[in-house]
Amino acid sequence: MECSLNKYIENSVRDNWERLALTDFNGSSFQYRDVARKIAKLHLLYGNIGINPGDKIAICGRNSAQWAIAFMATITYGAVAVPLLHEFKSDNIHHLVNHSEAKLFFTDASIWENLNPDSMAGLEGALLISDYSILLSRSDALSDVRARLNEYFGKKYPERFLPENVVYYKENPDELALINYTSGSTGFSKGVMLSHRNLWSNVQYTVDWLKFMNPGDGMVCMLPMAHMYGLVVELLHPFVKGCHLHFLTRVPSPKVIMEAFATVRPKLIVSVPLILEKIIKTRVFPLLEKPLMKVLLHLPFVDDRLLSKIKDKLNETFGGNLVEIIIGGAALNKDVEAFLRRIGFPYTVGYGMTECAPLIAYAQWDVARQGSCGKLVDRMEMRIDSPDPENIPGVLLVKGDNVMMGYFKNQEATDAVMQDGWMNTGDICQVDSDGYIYIRGRDKNMILGPSGQNIYPEEIEQKLNNMPYVCESIVVDDDNHLVALIYPDIENATRQGISMNELESMMQDNVNSLNKELPAYSQIKKVKIHHEEFEKTPKRSIKRYLYQHS
Repeated sequence: MECSLNKYIENSVRDNWERLALTDFNGSSFQYRDVARKIAKLHLLYGNIGINPGDKIAICGRNSAQWAIAFMATITYGAVAVPLLHEFKSDNIHHLVNHSEAKLFFTDASIWENLNPDSMAGLEGALLISDYSILLSRSDALSDVRARLNEYFGKKYPERFLPENVVYYKENPDELALINYTSGSTGFSKGVMLSHRNLWSNVQYTVDWLKFMNPGDGMVCMLPMAHMYGLVVELLHPFVKGCHLHFLTRVPSPKVIMEAFATVRPKLIVSVPLILEKIIKTRVFPLLEKPLMKVLLHLPFVDDRLLSKIKDKLNETFGGNLVEIIIGGAALNKDVEAFLRRIGFPYTVGYGMTECAPLIAYAQWDVARQGSCGKLVDRMEMRIDSPDPENIPGVLLVKGDNVMMGYFKNQEATDAVMQDGWMNTGDICQVDSDGYIYIRGRDKNMILGPSGQNIYPEEIEQKLNNMPYVCESIVVDDDNHLVALIYPDIENATRQGISMNELESMMQDNVNSLNKELPAYSQIKKVKIHHEEFEKTPKRSIKRYLYQHS
């Protein structure tokens, strides 16, 4: 078996020539052959302006078909892609373009207007993602080639551009393919260096295990492609299978998402917990709270039929064709998970991180276990730093084909997590006798109790987030006392005629009743109300470091 992602892309383009490949939802569509032509033109552009394999090309913009093409053109040329999240602030984008040593920069007009080209002196040029027109040119070659690109293309392919003309760069598996800057919940961005082998191994896993996805199947791409989870599972995986990808080119509000599901009718949905939880908390739970519903759910036979109706309704919400929904990026709310399991909904929770490009664990929905994030993926090994990993949580270490090459130009950070090929994930886990992994929390979030007990704030937050009128919360350590920072559901409370003072005392009541369930050492001593939602990373996890000393 050839471990080549470029070969996968090349074969898919050739085999699916006439099929639809990429569509901007409610916008333009491209067949695989259109994608191939655009990639060929970008390769001509790169070659004629002196871009060599190994040179860096940064891409920063909203998800779109042209974003996907620019990315695939870069790696299939042998250049190194540097996807940057479009939510990054301007000074951060300047810094990352410079730090990555990018020679060329693809971006959106709305991002470019807030940037200062003088702050990115190493760039030879910048192109608009939507049509690859020039935003900045510091080389005559770039201006000339871009102006005459169709002429160059006509000279190279004088007859017709055919599937056999598609021949991509033959990479060495251990060559650098991508630098992905993490937008971590712990502060500074680090450039994760991922090799072609890392990407291939992840894509190969999705090919081997998500067998229900076939050529022509539709996929809704909701996650940012500049994030590894979206890039691998929602872009590369369906593309190499000849699927038809639909990009939500604007912010994926529930309304836009529902419309896309109804149109595309996807078999596979890849999501972060927030989207799924919102749908269930707003559409399903209120129904179940009605007095008659509560009675019916306690009657044998009736409850099964009722639950099966709810399951059908939920399936319809997701387009009516769903085989599996994969949740990643953060833990799933326990109540939501228990409910989905009760109705037999085909969900599964996976686990990964940028440093593993991104997959670490997964299990198909029908063999997944509640509270677990699956089993270790292929071509990987793990060990847990614990005398008894089944009963005593410890830090998870991993090794194998998915593990990064290190952090770009940051040996100190690399050495801090890598030793003899093993990478410290920083996640505290347990593993059962069948190899299912259960995550307890982040090593760096763990709080030491008064007598040395380990307190996992995430576990307390999960319970707190299930209480009335709590939107989200963070538990922090303040001078050896636990403080709950709570952002209440102000919108809902206002609708119900609950005043701010009443809401604040409800939050205190929530904490008082939660404390009755918690051991003495992990009880919450104080409540602080936040009037706006906590700042998030693009993966929608809270930037905890901003609130550690609130």
